[in-house]
Amino acid sequence: MTSSTPPELYIGLMSGTSLDGVDAVLADFSGPRCTVLRHHAAPFDTATRAELLALNTPGANELHRAALAANALARSYAQTVQILLAQAGVAPASVRAIGAHGQTVRHRPGEFDGTGYTLQLNNPALLAELTGIAVVADFRSRDVAAGGQGAPLVPAFHRHMFGRPGQDLLVLNIGGIANLSVLGADGSALGFDCGPGNALMDHWCQQHTGQPFDRDGAWAASGRVLPELLARLEDEPFLRQPPPKSTGRDLFNPRWLQQRLERFAQATAADVQATLTELTAKACAASAISYQNRSEMLAVCGGGAYNRHLMARLRALLPGLRVETTDTHGLPPLQVEAAAFAWLARQTLHGLPGNLQNATGAQGARVLGGIYPA
Repeated sequence: MTSSTPPELYIGLMSGTSLDGVDAVLADFSGPRCTVLRHHAAPFDTATRAELLALNTPGANELHRAALAANALARSYAQTVQILLAQAGVAPASVRAIGAHGQTVRHRPGEFDGTGYTLQLNNPALLAELTGIAVVADFRSRDVAAGGQGAPLVPAFHRHMFGRPGQDLLVLNIGGIANLSVLGADGSALGFDCGPGNALMDHWCQQHTGQPFDRDGAWAASGRVLPELLARLEDEPFLRQPPPKSTGRDLFNPRWLQQRLERFAQATAADVQATLTELTAKACAASAISYQNRSEMLAVCGGGAYNRHLMARLRALLPGLRVETTDTHGLPPLQVEAAAFAWLARQTLHGLPGNLQNATGAQGARVLGGIYPA
């Protein structure tokens, strides 16, 4: 009779800059790589999404509102966990921990006082109470305290999941913001935020069509890129800044866009959408070209991997790379970030670092996150 290694189960929860909802995975780490056993996606209700979006900018009574929004988010997380476990037929006691990212509402590392801050709304204590499972949260602040950007954190997981000895690989995550991981054949890895991902496109689509996102990029494909507007959008210092670098809605937000649209009042909404899509494609492609090394493949994850027009533009701009989704590397695009936070929770419980100095610019490797026991 053959003996089998018992499962080592963790849950990862991710609600990203796109603000579309919660992605949850049940992951097993008993093997050499992460194996996702179950995935469940739960959209935010309209009121929760609107409040979380509003809290990205200063407003009245925001401390009170942020605390209540964090409670609502924890309840949403707990409900998602309960559904995930029911679907998988797994008891809460079988799960070592939940890695809960929280919802980023401010990201200003290194600013103001030399340290800055990054703030993710969350109530991990409430989540631990509601689920009966230990929770690991607040992953980014230790990296910021160590002089880092606090982001991106996924490159270390990308190396664990997708890295192969003797093979260079680029992994592009297109969520609300886009980030690139550069995985070396020698086991090295670095990463950084490229610029806007879906955030501006989704905002414009919601504003002009009432839809939360441009399905398949069909609306963008119906428009034409406006060269003068594209040049205006690309004249953003962040895009030319060398790594380590990270960004978020603090920079790429509706105000940023509106300021750059002032001289383009006659532009059609579809043409603006086409131009915003091109902005994302070109920012990602420029980053990939700069760090291509001997890579032959670009594996894309995040919601942007399902934007057919955006993927077509990436392929056109990167003829030297085979552009594919992470499906071909063992993990569907919408499961990657949630799986990363399951892995980060495991790193924390094992006393292992979760950041990469070459990605965040921190002074060194650090164990990330705070633990809230069941």
